[in-house]
Amino acid sequence: MFEVIGERINTSRKFVQAAVENRDADYIIDDVKKQQEAGANYIDVNAGARIGHETEDMKWLLDTIQPISTVPLTLDSPDPAVLEMAFKMVEKTPMINSISLEKERFDAMMPFLDGKECKIIALCMDDDGMPSSSNDILNRAKTLIEELNKIGIPTGSIYVDPLVQPISVESNKGIMVLEAVRSIKAEFPEVHITGGLSNISYGLPQRKIINRTFVSLMMSAGMDSAIIDPLDKKIMASIRTADMLLGQDDFCMNYLKGVRSGAIES
Repeated sequence: MFEVIGERINTSRKFVQAAVENRDADYIIDDVKKQQEAGANYIDVNAGARIGHETEDMKWLLDTIQPISTVPLTLDSPDPAVLEMAFKMVEKTPMINSISLEKERFDAMMPFLDGKECKIIALCMDDDGMPSSSNDILNRAKTLIEELNKIGIPTGSIYVDPLVQPISVESNKGIMVLEAVRSIKAEFPEVHITGGLSNISYGLPQRKIINRTFVSLMMSAGMDSAIIDPLDKKIMASIRTADMLLGQDDFCMNYLKGVRSGAIES
């Protein structure tokens, strides 16, 4: 089944930052519960927006979230020291967001990840910037998978992010990432594909219909995870429906459950 990484607990969001600053645990707890009830498989926790406070904010968020979390957490930070602290606090095997091929980030993250039991989001970014072709995405994904395998991260624990780019900038960006995902899954069937989807619609009107259509196309190409807002009922309905149409929902049970609960409407 498609895995949803709930993106809402991020201090770059105005209301989350205010809740963290004021140590408003009720706001955070309510949001996490809503994400879980909506179908989130992971809760992403990012405390990086308040410069100079990330460590203490991450610790407070984890202390607040863990007692009520029924799903694993995604520890989201570019700072290995923050991740090391957070990793020691979590109870369920976490996901780490993220590593890339950018030398500074790669060199900092690899020693942290060495020997860890975790899932890892691997961004197809290097020091040359965003990928420019489907082959570029594939080659970066191969390097990331091979390097992570060397330090004991199995392929099935790697979530490759092919880095979706705006179609408003160049009309082939959608086809480029779809082709890349098919190629990555053909060569590495066990690897997962994840990432944010909303970049595809950047600069265009009526963005949500673009995002909902695109997630279905990406799922048909092999994407099996996404970092999204699980409280967006329409994109969650699209995901559940696509899961069924792709044969991932035995006897259509999850689809039917969604219809009966009102989560899926035409």
